[in-house]
Amino acid sequence: MPPNPGATSRQLVAAAERLFAERGIDGVSLREINTAAGQRNSTALQYHFGDRTGLLNAVLAKHHPEIEMRRHQLLDEYESRGGLPDTEARRTLAAALVRPMAVKLADPDGGRAYLRIMEQLVHRTGLPSLQSRQADPGQSINRWRELVAPMLEEVAVRELHQRFTAIRVTYVELARRAAGPDGKDDRLFTSHLIDVVSAILATEVSEETARLLGERKSRPANAPLRRGGGP
Repeated sequence: MPPNPGATSRQLVAAAERLFAERGIDGVSLREINTAAGQRNSTALQYHFGDRTGLLNAVLAKHHPEIEMRRHQLLDEYESRGGLPDTEARRTLAAALVRPMAVKLADPDGGRAYLRIMEQLVHRTGLPSLQSRQADPGQSINRWRELVAPMLEEVAVRELHQRFTAIRVTYVELARRAAGPDGKDDRLFTSHLIDVVSAILATEVSEETARLLGERKSRPANAPLRRGGGP
């Protein structure tokens, strides 16, 4: 029976998910992935995906559409309600960030591995795999960022990057959960993570932080930094 290209592709993606999650995106060779997928042809991976970036894009493409659909639905519901009190609005938006990803904790087809891979990617935003999505206003994460921005102080958006902190915490905590034993009830974990993200969005800029920002702006570009409590 001739090889099934679709089955081969799925086997390679499944092997990549597992090994990228366990050992890191750069911690496993393409040859090892090819072998783990049960491929005797040493060029099978290159034939289907070209290189590591192509394979990583295939892993993301396997899960990304579901997350996009779920988050856009939650954001549609948020916008349709309108005029929510600040506390409720923040938690609703926090939930729109967290819940579509948290669903992957219960996805037996590589969902937990995907979360561990995404935690790696959130620290490496310059990868080609992410650049096109970051620039696409139609992506749900960019829509989320736009809806959150009016709720934050301008300095928190432009200089302190509070939205990115919320995103990073979400990915790190989901990856930590995904690395643990499966089969748990994730409802309490998910609800608490939403609480945490909501609290991040509600964080006010303190007088100390505002002062230090002001000092940084006024410091000459080539001025040496002082350690300790002063600038």
